[in-house]
Amino acid sequence: MTHRQLISRTRRLKRAFFNRPTLDVAPDLLGKIIVQKLDGHVLAGKIVETEAYLGNGDRAAHSARGRTRSTEVIFGPPGHAYVYLCYGMYECLNLIAEPDGEAGCVLIRALEPLVGIKQIQQRRPNAKRLRDLASGPGKLTLALGVTRSRNGVDVTRGELTVRELREPAVFDIVQTTRIGISLSHDLPYRFYIKDNNFVSKP
Repeated sequence: MTHRQLISRTRRLKRAFFNRPTLDVAPDLLGKIIVQKLDGHVLAGKIVETEAYLGNGDRAAHSARGRTRSTEVIFGPPGHAYVYLCYGMYECLNLIAEPDGEAGCVLIRALEPLVGIKQIQQRRPNAKRLRDLASGPGKLTLALGVTRSRNGVDVTRGELTVRELREPAVFDIVQTTRIGISLSHDLPYRFYIKDNNFVSKP
């Protein structure tokens, strides 16, 4: 798919999409497309795996520690990006849900590359297969060049946006417990597209 084809077949998500309960937004983000404009190129991938993080009673959520300088964006208006450094090595992309003042975000766990694959491969030289380019939260930010400089940006406009197909594809969704965490790991807040080869872990 080319950039022009992507734009003609999709439209940007509006803020109302994100201004809903996190557990509704997380599965509904599957099949949506993240677009990043970077260094004169357009890079894009389809969201195939997400995890929801809530504000109340979710010990794994960054917002569980309350409103701080680093978590302020999570409590802010919906439709913004929350990008943080994980393990001091990898940046992770989250999208803010819930009304302004309420905490909730969705971690983007895996993408299926669609546009700018040549540039994505250059950014991920160690990935041997197409399916490995963005099959994890740290991989996908490297693939698209999403850094903490995007923290707090409005994803309904600008250089980093989320779009939806004008004619959405039909697929089944698998719901499981979250992975890669120790706190509240038993909560069934992970969602992915069934039988998709680009998810981080089936």
